[in-house]
Amino acid sequence: MRAFTTFKNRAAARRLALAGGVTAAALLLAACGGADTSDDAMSGMDHGGKTSAAASPAGGFNDADVMFAQMMIPHHEQALEMAKLADGRAADAEVKKLVEDIKKAQDPEIQKMKSWLKTWNKPEAMAGGGHSMAGMMSEQDMKDLAATKGKAFDRKFAELMIAHHEGAVDMAKTEQTGGSDAEAKKVADDVVRTQAAEIAQLKKILERL
Repeated sequence: MRAFTTFKNRAAARRLALAGGVTAAALLLAACGGADTSDDAMSGMDHGGKTSAAASPAGGFNDADVMFAQMMIPHHEQALEMAKLADGRAADAEVKKLVEDIKKAQDPEIQKMKSWLKTWNKPEAMAGGGHSMAGMMSEQDMKDLAATKGKAFDRKFAELMIAHHEGAVDMAKTEQTGGSDAEAKKVADDVVRTQAAEIAQLKKILERL
Protein backbone atom coordinates (compact mmCIF):
# COMPACT_ATOMS: atom_id res chain seq x y z
CA MET A 1 0.00 0.00 0.00
CA ARG A 2 2.97 2.36 0.63
CA ALA A 3 4.02 1.94 -3.03
CA PHE A 4 0.50 2.73 -4.23
CA THR A 5 0.24 5.78 -1.95
CA THR A 6 3.55 7.07 -3.30
CA PHE A 7 2.34 6.40 -6.81
CA LYS A 8 -0.87 8.36 -6.23
CA ASN A 9 1.20 11.40 -5.21
CA ARG A 10 3.34 11.02 -8.35
CA ALA A 11 0.22 10.48 -10.45
CA ALA A 12 -1.24 13.78 -9.29
CA ALA A 13 1.81 15.57 -10.64
CA ARG A 14 1.61 13.61 -13.88
CA ARG A 15 -2.08 14.54 -14.30
CA LEU A 16 -1.10 18.20 -14.22
CA ALA A 17 1.39 17.48 -17.00
CA LEU A 18 -1.28 15.59 -18.94
CA ALA A 19 -3.68 18.52 -18.69
CA GLY A 20 -0.95 20.80 -19.98
CA GLY A 21 -0.28 18.48 -22.91
CA VAL A 22 -3.92 18.34 -23.90
CA THR A 23 -4.26 22.10 -23.56
CA ALA A 24 -1.22 22.53 -25.78
CA ALA A 25 -2.78 20.24 -28.36
CA ALA A 26 -6.00 22.23 -28.31
CA LEU A 27 -4.12 25.50 -28.66
CA LEU A 28 -2.05 24.13 -31.53
CA LEU A 29 -5.18 22.90 -33.27
CA ALA A 30 -6.86 26.26 -32.79
CA ALA A 31 -3.79 27.92 -34.28
CA CYS A 32 -3.87 25.82 -37.48
CA GLY A 33 -5.27 28.57 -39.65
CA GLY A 34 -8.07 29.27 -37.21
CA ALA A 35 -6.96 32.81 -36.51
CA ASP A 36 -8.23 34.01 -39.90
CA THR A 37 -11.74 35.34 -39.35
CA SER A 38 -12.08 37.05 -42.71
CA ASP A 39 -15.08 36.51 -44.96
CA ASP A 40 -13.01 34.14 -47.12
CA ALA A 41 -12.07 32.03 -44.12
CA MET A 42 -15.58 32.00 -42.75
CA SER A 43 -16.95 30.91 -46.12
CA GLY A 44 -15.24 27.53 -45.60
CA MET A 45 -17.46 26.82 -42.59
CA ASP A 46 -20.84 25.14 -42.64
CA HIS A 47 -22.88 26.70 -39.83
CA GLY A 48 -25.44 23.94 -40.17
CA GLY A 49 -23.07 21.60 -38.34
CA LYS A 50 -21.63 19.73 -41.34
CA THR A 51 -17.96 19.76 -42.29
CA SER A 52 -17.45 21.68 -45.50
CA ALA A 53 -15.17 20.69 -48.36
CA ALA A 54 -12.77 23.50 -47.44
CA ALA A 55 -12.37 22.18 -43.88
CA SER A 56 -12.25 18.51 -44.88
CA PRO A 57 -10.71 18.02 -48.32
CA ALA A 58 -10.63 14.58 -49.92
CA GLY A 59 -13.02 12.66 -47.73
CA GLY A 60 -14.28 14.30 -44.57
CA PHE A 61 -11.20 14.55 -42.33
CA ASN A 62 -10.09 17.70 -40.53
CA ASP A 63 -7.05 19.05 -38.67
CA ALA A 64 -8.12 17.33 -35.45
CA ASP A 65 -8.12 13.94 -37.20
CA VAL A 66 -4.64 14.56 -38.62
CA MET A 67 -3.28 15.68 -35.26
CA PHE A 68 -4.86 12.68 -33.51
CA ALA A 69 -3.11 10.26 -35.86
CA GLN A 70 0.22 12.11 -35.82
CA MET A 71 0.27 12.20 -32.02
CA MET A 72 -1.17 8.77 -31.31
CA ILE A 73 1.23 6.86 -33.60
CA PRO A 74 4.39 7.65 -31.55
CA HIS A 75 2.34 7.39 -28.35
CA HIS A 76 1.27 3.84 -29.24
CA GLU A 77 4.79 3.01 -30.42
CA GLN A 78 6.17 3.89 -27.00
CA ALA A 79 3.53 1.73 -25.32
CA LEU A 80 4.74 -1.18 -27.47
CA GLU A 81 8.34 -0.45 -26.45
CA MET A 82 7.26 -0.61 -22.81
CA ALA A 83 5.40 -3.85 -23.46
CA LYS A 84 8.46 -5.41 -25.11
CA LEU A 85 10.50 -4.68 -21.98
CA ALA A 86 8.21 -7.07 -20.10
CA ASP A 87 9.79 -10.04 -21.89
CA GLY A 88 12.06 -11.69 -19.35
CA ARG A 89 11.35 -9.01 -16.74
CA ALA A 90 7.67 -9.22 -15.74
CA ALA A 91 6.75 -11.74 -13.06
CA ASP A 92 3.03 -11.16 -12.43
CA ALA A 93 0.70 -13.26 -14.59
CA GLU A 94 -1.89 -10.48 -14.87
CA VAL A 95 0.77 -7.98 -15.96
CA LYS A 96 1.99 -10.44 -18.60
CA LYS A 97 -1.56 -10.90 -19.92
CA LEU A 98 -2.12 -7.15 -20.03
CA VAL A 99 1.13 -6.71 -21.96
CA GLU A 100 -0.13 -9.11 -24.64
CA ASP A 101 -3.46 -7.26 -24.79
CA ILE A 102 -1.63 -3.97 -25.35
CA LYS A 103 0.44 -5.47 -28.17
CA LYS A 104 -2.62 -6.94 -29.90
CA ALA A 105 -4.64 -3.72 -29.69
CA GLN A 106 -2.11 -1.00 -30.39
CA ASP A 107 -0.03 -2.37 -33.25
CA PRO A 108 -3.07 -2.68 -35.60
CA GLU A 109 -4.16 0.82 -34.58
CA ILE A 110 -0.73 2.19 -35.53
CA GLN A 111 -1.05 0.62 -38.98
CA LYS A 112 -4.55 2.08 -39.40
CA MET A 113 -3.43 5.58 -38.49
CA LYS A 114 -0.44 5.42 -40.82
CA SER A 115 -2.77 4.40 -43.65
CA TRP A 116 -5.09 7.33 -42.90
CA LEU A 117 -2.25 9.83 -43.11
CA LYS A 118 -1.07 8.31 -46.37
CA THR A 119 -4.60 8.52 -47.80
CA TRP A 120 -4.94 12.10 -46.58
CA ASN A 121 -1.53 12.96 -48.07
CA LYS A 122 -0.30 14.09 -44.67
CA PRO A 123 3.11 13.35 -43.04
CA GLU A 124 3.36 10.94 -40.12
CA ALA A 125 5.31 13.47 -38.07
CA MET A 126 3.89 16.81 -36.99
CA ALA A 127 5.45 19.90 -38.55
CA GLY A 128 8.39 21.14 -36.50
CA GLY A 129 8.46 17.93 -34.49
CA GLY A 130 5.19 18.67 -32.70
CA HIS A 131 5.19 19.15 -28.94
CA SER A 132 5.36 17.02 -25.82
CA MET A 133 2.48 14.56 -25.86
CA ALA A 134 0.41 13.77 -22.80
CA GLY A 135 1.58 10.70 -20.93
CA MET A 136 4.80 10.12 -22.88
CA MET A 137 7.63 8.62 -20.85
CA SER A 138 11.01 10.31 -20.70
CA GLU A 139 14.18 8.56 -21.78
CA GLN A 140 15.07 8.19 -18.10
CA ASP A 141 11.67 6.60 -17.36
CA MET A 142 12.35 3.98 -20.02
CA LYS A 143 15.86 3.32 -18.69
CA ASP A 144 14.52 2.96 -15.15
CA LEU A 145 11.90 0.49 -16.33
CA ALA A 146 14.46 -1.56 -18.27
CA ALA A 147 16.68 -1.71 -15.16
CA THR A 148 14.03 -3.50 -13.06
CA LYS A 149 12.93 -7.10 -12.94
CA GLY A 150 10.32 -9.26 -11.24
CA LYS A 151 7.92 -7.62 -8.82
CA ALA A 152 9.79 -4.31 -9.05
CA PHE A 153 9.26 -4.32 -12.82
CA ASP A 154 5.58 -5.12 -12.41
CA ARG A 155 5.07 -2.15 -10.07
CA LYS A 156 7.09 0.24 -12.24
CA PHE A 157 5.34 -0.93 -15.41
CA ALA A 158 1.90 -0.44 -13.85
CA GLU A 159 2.77 3.07 -12.61
CA LEU A 160 4.16 4.22 -15.95
CA MET A 161 1.47 2.59 -18.07
CA ILE A 162 -1.31 4.21 -16.01
CA ALA A 163 0.16 7.65 -16.78
CA HIS A 164 0.74 6.66 -20.42
CA HIS A 165 -2.83 5.42 -20.86
CA GLU A 166 -4.23 8.54 -19.20
CA GLY A 167 -2.46 10.61 -21.83
CA ALA A 168 -3.89 8.47 -24.63
CA VAL A 169 -7.40 8.73 -23.21
CA ASP A 170 -7.13 12.53 -23.02
CA MET A 171 -5.98 12.74 -26.65
CA ALA A 172 -8.74 10.38 -27.77
CA LYS A 173 -11.38 12.47 -25.99
CA THR A 174 -10.12 15.51 -27.88
CA GLU A 175 -10.61 13.57 -31.12
CA GLN A 176 -14.10 12.48 -30.06
CA THR A 177 -15.21 16.10 -29.71
CA GLY A 178 -13.15 17.76 -32.44
CA GLY A 179 -12.62 15.13 -35.12
CA SER A 180 -14.56 14.66 -38.34
CA ASP A 181 -13.43 11.35 -39.85
CA ALA A 182 -15.75 8.52 -38.81
CA GLU A 183 -13.02 5.86 -38.67
CA ALA A 184 -10.69 8.08 -36.66
CA LYS A 185 -13.46 8.83 -34.17
CA LYS A 186 -14.21 5.09 -33.92
CA VAL A 187 -10.58 4.39 -33.01
CA ALA A 188 -10.75 7.22 -30.46
CA ASP A 189 -13.84 5.57 -28.96
CA ASP A 190 -11.95 2.27 -28.74
CA VAL A 191 -8.95 3.93 -27.09
CA VAL A 192 -11.12 5.58 -24.44
CA ARG A 193 -13.04 2.38 -23.71
CA THR A 194 -10.16 -0.11 -23.64
CA GLN A 195 -7.50 2.03 -22.01
CA ALA A 196 -9.81 3.38 -19.31
CA ALA A 197 -10.57 -0.24 -18.40
CA GLU A 198 -6.86 -1.07 -18.38
CA ILE A 199 -6.12 1.93 -16.15
CA ALA A 200 -8.62 0.57 -13.61
CA GLN A 201 -7.05 -2.89 -13.89
CA LEU A 202 -3.51 -1.54 -13.46
CA LYS A 203 -4.53 0.39 -10.33
CA LYS A 204 -5.92 -2.82 -8.82
CA ILE A 205 -2.69 -4.61 -9.69
CA LEU A 206 -0.68 -1.90 -7.90
CA GLU A 207 -2.85 -2.24 -4.81
CA ARG A 208 -2.01 -5.93 -4.42
CA LEU A 209 1.68 -5.88 -5.43
